[in-house]
Amino acid sequence: MTDGPRRRTVLAAMGWGAVTLGVNACTGDEASEVSGGHAKSETVGRQACVLTPEDTEGPYYLDLDLVRSDITEGKPGVPLTLRATVVDAESCVPVEKAALDIWHADADGVYSGFEAGSGERFLRGVQLTDASGIAEFSTIVPGWYASRTTHIHAKVYVGDDVVHTGQLYFADSVIDAVADVEPYARRRGQRTTNDDDFLFPGGSASTLTVTGSPGAGYEAVITLGVRR
Repeated sequence: MTDGPRRRTVLAAMGWGAVTLGVNACTGDEASEVSGGHAKSETVGRQACVLTPEDTEGPYYLDLDLVRSDITEGKPGVPLTLRATVVDAESCVPVEKAALDIWHADADGVYSGFEAGSGERFLRGVQLTDASGIAEFSTIVPGWYASRTTHIHAKVYVGDDVVHTGQLYFADSVIDAVADVEPYARRRGQRTTNDDDFLFPGGSASTLTVTGSPGAGYEAVITLGVRR
């Protein structure tokens, strides 16, 4: 898929070279849990590179070239630092200047640019990975909406092309803790869990490793491997 000239111009100005990549995930055997609203995680065993499942873009993508790390725009919610590391799938060496575009719903399950969020651009942004292969965003834990579990949309760009479209998921235990605090607690109706979501692929390749608590905020990390 080829993007328009506006995106090419913005990313070229940031020094993104054209490379041909395939997208994988480089992960270990990871476990995360929440106890008393506090999440902890541990990585066990040897790191292995596995394919990241492709997932639907969904109806709420906007091609905006919003190059920024803080995407909150004042939206209320539990603070979330999202840190993605892009690595070479063969060697697991970090890849510099890979571009990551993310977008997600606010605490009420609303996307900017659509319906109640029409004309706004909150909770959307693009970052390039640094020399360590890391792209970092400051945001909030997303809310949820009918039939979908809590998730963050992600695209990886290389040159003019979109080489990966996917979604990043949270352990249900993390969202259980978040759902008890405002502004999430005011939500009504049953929340869809990962197992009941029609798109959730299962496994760890698309699931964030999360640490923190609703009171202190969370840090979520994931490793994405790419094949050059």
